[in-house]
Amino acid sequence: MCVGCRERATTLELIRVVAGSDDHGPAVVPDLDGTAPGRGAHLHPTPACLALAVRRRAFPRALRFAGGLDVTALSSLIDTSTDTTP
Repeated sequence: MCVGCRERATTLELIRVVAGSDDHGPAVVPDLDGTAPGRGAHLHPTPACLALAVRRRAFPRALRFAGGLDVTALSSLIDTSTDTTP
């Protein structure tokens, strides 16, 4: 289920994300091969679903993380994937 739009979809249609860290501190990190340890959440690879998830504060709740999570890495991945699709 997508944490943004809350629609059910197959795991092939969704991106798995986990709580991790990047240059800015705690962050939502894409797990493209689906093998990262820890609790994961799924998201459609669209800017609309990302915006909904951020607005609803879905990532900290779904990943059971106390505090804020940076979504810059995930946002850049989604932006590049939507730019290359026809």
